[in-house]
Amino acid sequence: MKEQKNSDIHLRPRFRIELDENHEQLLEKFKSNLKKGDCKYCSKIVDGHIVIDVPEVESHFWSPQLNVEIEEIEENKSIVKGLVGPKPQVWTLFMFIHFGVAVGFIGFLILWYVRWTFEKSTVFPMVMTIFFPLLWILLYFLGRVGKDTGNKQIEELHDFLIQTLEKK
Repeated sequence: MKEQKNSDIHLRPRFRIELDENHEQLLEKFKSNLKKGDCKYCSKIVDGHIVIDVPEVESHFWSPQLNVEIEEIEENKSIVKGLVGPKPQVWTLFMFIHFGVAVGFIGFLILWYVRWTFEKSTVFPMVMTIFFPLLWILLYFLGRVGKDTGNKQIEELHDFLIQTLEKK
């Protein structure tokens, strides 16, 4: 098993694992492991895509979700691609706020230019144009705090994935 991870800077870490096993065997491992009575994780399996959530009792706003995709590259070779991130609702809210900040930044930048062109007061648009990048930085650090808050659960989900893949 050979695992590749992307940088820890990313808010939604990705990884790739190459395995010398058939696509169907890997899916069966997941199905059997997730349906066992002692498995605490909630999951959905659709074709080669598996979504694993933390238990509802341990879940909080920043709880991660593990998305796993199993691709067959040869007869007995497969790639398991994983993406760990917040639940889709949290990620959508986060991206919506980022979009709003971007639109606000561009809008106030245009307003600053227009007021400067007409030789009017540019103080408010200038302050807002400086404020929005600072807000972006704050959002990034909030995302990092959220990731750090769910870090223990991220490790648990990754360990569960590795245990499932190493199962004979």
